[in-house]
Amino acid sequence: MKNLEVAELLRNIAELLEIQEENSFKIRAYEKAALVIENLSEDIGKVWKEGRLEELPGIGEALAEKISEFLEKGRLAYYEKLKKEVPIDMENLGKIPGLGPKTLKKLYRALKIRDVPSLEKAARAGNIRNLPGLGAKAEENILKSLAFSKSATRIPLGFALPHAEEIVARLRPLKDVKRIDIAGSLRRRKDTIGDIDLLVASKNPAAAIGAFASLPLVEQVLAKGDTKSSVRLKEGIQVDMRVIDEKSYGAALIYFTGSKQHNIELRKAAISKGCKLSEYGLFSNRTNALIAGKTEQDLYESLGLPYIEPELRENEGEIEAARQHKLPRLIMERDVRGDLQMHSTWSDGSNTIGEMARAAQEMGHEYICITDHGGNLPIANALKGAQTKDYLKDIEKANNNIRGITVLKGMEANITKDGTIDVPNRILKQMDIVLGSIHSGFKNPKEEMTKRITKAMENEHVDIIAHPTGRLINQRPAYDTDFDALLDTAKSTGTVLEINASPERLDLDASHVRAAVQRGVKLSIGTDAHTAESLKSIRLGVFTARRGWAEKKDVINALPVKGMLAQLK
Repeated sequence: MKNLEVAELLRNIAELLEIQEENSFKIRAYEKAALVIENLSEDIGKVWKEGRLEELPGIGEALAEKISEFLEKGRLAYYEKLKKEVPIDMENLGKIPGLGPKTLKKLYRALKIRDVPSLEKAARAGNIRNLPGLGAKAEENILKSLAFSKSATRIPLGFALPHAEEIVARLRPLKDVKRIDIAGSLRRRKDTIGDIDLLVASKNPAAAIGAFASLPLVEQVLAKGDTKSSVRLKEGIQVDMRVIDEKSYGAALIYFTGSKQHNIELRKAAISKGCKLSEYGLFSNRTNALIAGKTEQDLYESLGLPYIEPELRENEGEIEAARQHKLPRLIMERDVRGDLQMHSTWSDGSNTIGEMARAAQEMGHEYICITDHGGNLPIANALKGAQTKDYLKDIEKANNNIRGITVLKGMEANITKDGTIDVPNRILKQMDIVLGSIHSGFKNPKEEMTKRITKAMENEHVDIIAHPTGRLINQRPAYDTDFDALLDTAKSTGTVLEINASPERLDLDASHVRAAVQRGVKLSIGTDAHTAESLKSIRLGVFTARRGWAEKKDVINALPVKGMLAQLK
């Protein structure tokens, strides 16, 4: 799949056009198209070959022609022309957190900064602090962002998982594949992974390995042995597959799922019972006989433990909780009855309210909340006061026309620098749900940022704090806040904290979710979908909730609509 590659190309074009001060509508068209393709569940190459590009939201004839040219030739003449006109390495500079087109334009004009090395050199030499509108703090932040970018080499869960699932779907029907599972940190649903691990049970390892290595997704075979093979996919991800005898499959699945520390604790438990544990099974020290190994359940039971879900296997108290029969009954995707954050064409979304509602209904949701942006947020095409009346009418229209799903009135309201909400109370009062969120000033000092979010929670109209820590995976670290203080305020004010299921956010992360659960702070899960396709990322929010030990009772949108609304202020 070239979806991310095409999306990145369109984003780079949008940024180059912004540097050239092109028409804002043209820039926005490229940004919207990038978002649509990035969140597309099918291969953009397949859509192109079937002549369906113009059926995608926001893709007109001109954009379809450019996408077709890139997919056919591997390059786009228009993009190459723009790069010559604006000699800035957008492909790499654009990945540095906090460096937008306007800043890059200023840096290029003043210091001839056109790539990452020249940026780092200028920042270390102290040349950036003297530029108008930047200063020493901006220079310090650039150096921090450069360091962060160098460390951000892991693959996001939302990108890796579909590729792993596609491989599994292709191999599972084969007669030489008796069992196949995703293993490693991907099975534990960590936010990011290093590579994909697969485990296969087969009586014919050579055939299973051969089928794996010859998959059309594979670009290069890195290693190929009797029971193990490593390949690199066309998307650049390394995938390692191991073939195990079926009698040892459960033990191997535990071993290769990890985490390392969880496995160490299991080995200690085995030793205490006079046994030894390896990827081949649980064996008696006295007779060397195999006690358990075919299934994970058998092995855990033989160690005197109930089954421990993969998301919990981080050696963070799960084994002791298992011994005491206090493991949480983790929330499941089927428990989630509705989606509490999404955007439509009324702000920066690509689909109408009706289209979002129908897509959610097809997924089995009982309700959704449309939460288009409100307030002073031009970048998100936020609703202005006069538009709100028509926006609410459009939501009512969807409610009347689409049976079987409730469409709630919502708004994502901007939290200003001092913590106030820049949407009038008379508008907020008309909403079923108000989300408060931060869209600027991400690097404010800890005390200031904590007070800012705390004040927003104290607003009687703010029901949920959206993407509460502001992190973007591999792009931007979380705000510097006193999270314990935020939890205290959330609890005392009855404010819900969101688990944003957008693949690039997963915010709250698992550690914050667990802290919220321990304090009794309620959570919501919202996709922050800007396209109908993106609604499917709800499962990523559920994975994050599970990693944070969240149960059904902890998540408000696991309730029917009336019960959910009763949980709000």
